[in-house]
Amino acid sequence: MKRHGIINAPLSGHLARLGHTDLVVVADAGLPVPAHLPVVDLALVYGEPRFTTVLDALLAEIVVEHAWVSEPVDDWPAAGWIDERLDSPAERLPHDELKAMVGRAQLVIRTGEDTAYSNVVLRCGVPFAV
Repeated sequence: MKRHGIINAPLSGHLARLGHTDLVVVADAGLPVPAHLPVVDLALVYGEPRFTTVLDALLAEIVVEHAWVSEPVDDWPAAGWIDERLDSPAERLPHDELKAMVGRAQLVIRTGEDTAYSNVVLRCGVPFAV
């Protein structure tokens, strides 16, 4: 049994299989996800779990070398919250471009977040110098 970190078995298994440059999406409850993608759906009710809670847990588990968010995220009250947790600020994209990136992801993690544009695409890095 794990001592700490993510204890959701399906999510933990997916994270263990990620490699360098793989894309992971942390999504709000409304982001459209192509049917062919693996989704770990953590949503319970609208608002739970929060996007911020899930992203914090995820960032404690994986190395992220780059991230993308939708441009409207700057209107979200916690816009700077994402950038504070990453080594460099998330790149802003038009929302349609971000949704197109979702189709190339290796994993989508759906939260119960009910705040518009609460989505991030993360590109996995490695924990050693390359």
